[in-house]
Amino acid sequence: MKSLLSLTLALCVVGAAFAQNAAPLPTGDAAVVAAREALRKGDKPRLAALARTLTASNHPLAMWAEYWELGTRLGELQQPDLNAFYARWPGSYVEDRLRNDWLLVLGARRDWANFRGEFARFRMNDDREVTCYSLLTQQQDGRDLKAAGQQDGRDLKAAALAAWSARRDSDAGCELLGSTLAEARIFKADDLWQGARLAAEFNRPRAMTAAALLAAPGSGLSVADLLKDPARYLAAPAHVRNQRELAVLALIRLSQTDPGAAAEQLERSWERELSAEQLATTWAHIAKNAALRQLPNAHDQVQRAWRSRQLAARTGHELHWSDELLAWHVRAALRVPAGDRQRWPSVLRAIDAMSAGEKRDATWRYWRARAIAGQAAAGPEGDAARAESRATLQALAAETGFYAKLAAEDLGQRVALPATPAALVAPETQAAASHPGLSRALQLIAVGLRNEGVREWNFSLRGMAERELLAASQRACEAEVWDRCINTSERTRTEVAIAQRFPTPHRDAVLAMSREVGVDPALVYGLVRQESRFIMDTRSHVGASGLMQLMPATARWTAQRIGVPYSPSMINDRDLNLRLGGTYLKLVLEDFAGQQSMAAAAYNAGPGRPRKWRDGPPVEAAAWAESIPFNETRDYVKKVLSNAVDYALVLAAADTANAAGAASNDPRASIKARLGPMVAGRDATAPAPNRELP
Repeated sequence: MKSLLSLTLALCVVGAAFAQNAAPLPTGDAAVVAAREALRKGDKPRLAALARTLTASNHPLAMWAEYWELGTRLGELQQPDLNAFYARWPGSYVEDRLRNDWLLVLGARRDWANFRGEFARFRMNDDREVTCYSLLTQQQDGRDLKAAGQQDGRDLKAAALAAWSARRDSDAGCELLGSTLAEARIFKADDLWQGARLAAEFNRPRAMTAAALLAAPGSGLSVADLLKDPARYLAAPAHVRNQRELAVLALIRLSQTDPGAAAEQLERSWERELSAEQLATTWAHIAKNAALRQLPNAHDQVQRAWRSRQLAARTGHELHWSDELLAWHVRAALRVPAGDRQRWPSVLRAIDAMSAGEKRDATWRYWRARAIAGQAAAGPEGDAARAESRATLQALAAETGFYAKLAAEDLGQRVALPATPAALVAPETQAAASHPGLSRALQLIAVGLRNEGVREWNFSLRGMAERELLAASQRACEAEVWDRCINTSERTRTEVAIAQRFPTPHRDAVLAMSREVGVDPALVYGLVRQESRFIMDTRSHVGASGLMQLMPATARWTAQRIGVPYSPSMINDRDLNLRLGGTYLKLVLEDFAGQQSMAAAAYNAGPGRPRKWRDGPPVEAAAWAESIPFNETRDYVKKVLSNAVDYALVLAAADTANAAGAASNDPRASIKARLGPMVAGRDATAPAPNRELP
């Protein structure tokens, strides 16, 4: 009886599976969505069937289903299977993306012959692990990584070191590159320890361990101990070089959780043990982590690091600190009171030590110009320095963004909208309209596959000239795909289309809400542009939703405060999302006495953190914004305020025939007016609020 029941159940399961497989497959766009869902669920048979259906019907997105299907069995494939796919979809995004995936397989297989052929046709070339495998093949081919070869204008050994040092914990290809070049004595001990320090700095414990083991084989237990409890590891002093290097790693790790304890350990036990180079690097990391916590002694520790660096330089040691570490040395100096004579020299030397690419960033060009002028001698002796500073600010003011606006206002200029580019002509718009990659991207986005659509779109923009970018942006604007509209237009340098970069969707709704709530519509637009790029149904990785990216708890709290009926399903309703977001923005502005930089920080990171960041002596508002400890929030504040200035000009242009005259005297069109002159400590600002914002 039991056996018969089991057989009956088994037949039912088989029957259900047969019925499911026999059910007709969706067609058209629905089949693409179904294929993506089958990939998510790991349903390989259904995915394969849908891919065949889409290919047979010549659907324009069939290549994506084939790409997904091949990806599920990539480890089983051979080179001819890939070649057949490439032949069907030449020049497409998925051809190059599959090649990227296949290069990783070939590298893992050590199939260097096929790897070389594939890499020569890899167009995106944006995968660090693939780069590591490629550098390894060059070494195998007899290229002398120690000699002056050229790759991207750099010595090949430097390229290998850069790729290996920036590896993630899971980059098997980069670990193979490192171990191979260490065994060949191309990577020296100092290179390996530097790689370990960088991995420790950026919290990549596996990469740090691998580098330390290459530099000091047999040190595995010590490395494990310092990772587990760096303070305990440091308790017993050591006297050999490798142990001192491991102590540096332990001090770096300890400084990330407790910079004060790391400084105490260094002063009490290790300062006499370490070389000038090791001491400089250790103090540099302690200073960075103190600056991240905005500790009052951060700049003193920066000074100690640089004094040790000077001693190391006298003994022939050239130190290579990361751009991130140097940036925090600058930020520590920016928080020093304006009268401190070491402020500007500290800013200048840290920026001058950055990589060439980093120094070109508008942030450091601005603060370097300020530092040059700030330490210039009085009278004619300082004229040359002031002229250099002014020239830098003038060049920066011709650009766009937060620091361009600050530079313009430092020069006494009014922020103004750039000239409108010449109108697109029919051949330009037709080329964008007929571009197959752009069409596929918009179709993917339309069916709900936004991530895939964005990747297809961005691939299609490669190599486009500025007028082509404007035409592509316009196509996205007309389709109301606002993130592609904005981001594409932002790629241009000489032809700046403000209408594309700062569109005003939902204009009537935004203006009506702003009047009702009593908040600046330009600030609302600046925030929405940064939060959601006007995508109404977007949802962040932390669960924020809608145009104004409200967290569910924030939306519920705000709705209760203003007496609006609310349920979680309503969070993406446009008008309600705007009203709740605008009201919450108004409340955080009131909470911070109208200081827009702090309100923007509160909107992004929650109000508790900006209250803490406000503590301490008064700080120039621009320096306060630059020293926000969270990368995302720092970038957010600068972009929201810069956006708000641009939107003040855009909205004025729509409301008056003489836009420049109307906006030029409006404080809303000033980045400094929005920042305010200073961010003061709690005692010097408005009283703490009598409510707790979520």
